[in-house]
Amino acid sequence: MKKTTRLRERLKQGGTLFVPGCYNALSARILDRVGFDAIYMTGYGTSLSLLGMPDCGLTTMTEMHMNARYIANAADAPVIADADTGYGNAINVIRTVREYIQTGVAGIHIEDQVSPKRCGHVAGRQVIGIEEACGKYRAADYARKELDPDFLLIARTDARGAHGGTLDEAISRANAYLAAGADMAFVEGPVDVGEVKRICDEVKGPVLYNQTGVSPRFTQAEMEELGIAVAIAPGALLRSTIQHVYDLAVDLRDNGPDAERRFIEQFQQHPVVGDFHGFAGFDQVMAWEREFMGEDELAKYADSVGHQPKADGKA
Repeated sequence: MKKTTRLRERLKQGGTLFVPGCYNALSARILDRVGFDAIYMTGYGTSLSLLGMPDCGLTTMTEMHMNARYIANAADAPVIADADTGYGNAINVIRTVREYIQTGVAGIHIEDQVSPKRCGHVAGRQVIGIEEACGKYRAADYARKELDPDFLLIARTDARGAHGGTLDEAISRANAYLAAGADMAFVEGPVDVGEVKRICDEVKGPVLYNQTGVSPRFTQAEMEELGIAVAIAPGALLRSTIQHVYDLAVDLRDNGPDAERRFIEQFQQHPVVGDFHGFAGFDQVMAWEREFMGEDELAKYADSVGHQPKADGKA
């Protein structure tokens, strides 16, 4: 079954689908190995990990599309990807949707910000006119129906937190975008429980909620009660990586080889990723060699120094 169809089928089951964020193929592989039903590609994480720069419209479509492709190929779970503003007008959006479908992701969200955009939880955002935005979502719907009608199209509005914006305008835009062909509405930046409740009550379609930044955090049960269809948590893995890598770097600077030795000894005790080469996929490579190249190919492992893959190909 196609990943787009799998995501659709999962959404039909009801309840709130909790989707953690990844920022590259490795973090996607980890989330996939843990067993999430879907994975989210964060734009902020893409910008910071790929460019070392903040999420303020500096990544190009080529860079975002490339990262989406790497992530989709690293994970079996369906991926929902950030597609920023669609990288231009309605005609550009047609190409954007086609390109993202070809990466293998199962869905994207496109926002109504002025370009260059910025993170939905920092100040200084502006939105385009509603007519222009609706044209972009109609174009996106047209493009996905050509290639894969199951591809999930999520319309994000930043009108709530934009310069001069209001929640009323954001809800009105979300409904207009659903009418224009989007499958799901994403109202960015509600600041309290009351605003989230209004969004869930007044938006005339499934709601995606971004549990980060200025917005309140809910338990799974609370999200289910509110009626949220999808909840993304884009920053947890990224922040964890930054924190732990920074702390390790300080330890390495201060203690040199002793710090590296202590870390490796601790890492090797981990029940899953401690087998580093197995987790990376060398066991699977050996299984493929046996299946497609024959037993004779495995003779190269005899008396060879280094990691010996498991014969069953399972990490």
